Amino acid sequence: MSHNIIKYVEEKFFIKKNFPLFNSGDTITVFFEIKEGEKKRIQSFKGIVIKKQGKGLTKTFTVRKISGGIGVERIFILNQPNIQKIDINKKGKVRRSKIYYFRLLKGKKARVKS
Repeated sequence: MSHNIIKYVEEKFFIKKNFPLFNSGDTITVFFEIKEGEKKRIQSFKGIVIKKQGKGLTKTFTVRKISGGIGVERIFILNQPNIQKIDINKKGKVRRSKIYYFRLLKGKKARVKS
């Protein structure tokens, strides 16, 4: 009974945005809104998807990029209201769904096949 109520509330009150389908190994750009005091601005984060996990409202994905020779990872919640849009730059072909080994690779070895 409570499971049905939860599903009803999710469908009725939460706004689901239609983002393109992407998987691990894809290079994507995430545009999200940042509040600095009273000002709002849109910032982009371009990188490779390391993993996707969860389902429903708690679905998350991790994006990794190299910035100034240092690896930066950011975890996004898919149904977060501050995510404006997601662009897929390149489709990547990987054998695993969670590519943690990608953190250890540098230079040309850190490329994903298209």
